[in-house]
Amino acid sequence: MSVLARIRIELILFARQKDTVVFSFLLPIVMLILFATVFHDRVQDGHGGSVPYPQYFLPGILAAGIGLVSFQTLAVGIAVERHDGTLKRLAATPLPPASYFLGKCVLVLVTAAAQVAVLLTVAALAFRVPLPAQADAWLTFAWVFTIGTTAGALLGVAYAGLPRSAASAGVVVAGPVLLLQFVSGVYFDFPDLPRWLQTVAAVFPLKWIAQGMRSVFLPGSFAAAEPSGSWQHGAAAVVLGVWALVGLALCLRTFRWTPPDGRSVSP
Repeated sequence: MSVLARIRIELILFARQKDTVVFSFLLPIVMLILFATVFHDRVQDGHGGSVPYPQYFLPGILAAGIGLVSFQTLAVGIAVERHDGTLKRLAATPLPPASYFLGKCVLVLVTAAAQVAVLLTVAALAFRVPLPAQADAWLTFAWVFTIGTTAGALLGVAYAGLPRSAASAGVVVAGPVLLLQFVSGVYFDFPDLPRWLQTVAAVFPLKWIAQGMRSVFLPGSFAAAEPSGSWQHGAAAVVLGVWALVGLALCLRTFRWTPPDGRSVSP
């Protein structure tokens, strides 16, 4: 089977999962609506400037959405496919492993791009969030999105080996994701978090995706509010790149077509 054929199958299978499609696209929009409804004040940059809450929290919600459709979707989906016997059956076909992984990666990139496009459209039209006018801002957006989504996808594939059953996959994956969202500047003002939580969050990619997105959608004066006093684009690229390499190495070393006990639960 060719790579293009596998990509087509992955996109069709995803489109048929109505609940997953709706959840993936609707949750970030719902979170944006909640923030816009609950918070009516403006966030100050400490230098006389300010932005409305929807604009301030949009970068964090974008980062959470990328994590949702890359890491969480793949980790849960592959864990279920492994435990229901889908991967075992695929392993018995002429499907090259590279085609399977490329199909998943393209699925994630397409889904993440569509989700981001929908969220930005809602933010701009419904809440009048200004979108960047500078080309360099969109270039930053492009590399943060691409490297962050790639790292999330690879880590999701690797993490899919941890759930002990298909039934437990959602909890095993969603728990750590939710914790990271709360400490990575998604739902709270990151500089207001305790220093030790900032240090913990800085180890993981979600914080750097959120910070990179803030550098795109917030005025430059807000960089001074970051713990380092700058957007740290270089550090963000390095951390996200390292996590992508770590995810790739873990995939190559730990990926299995069958559950740890070698059995499939499918009939």
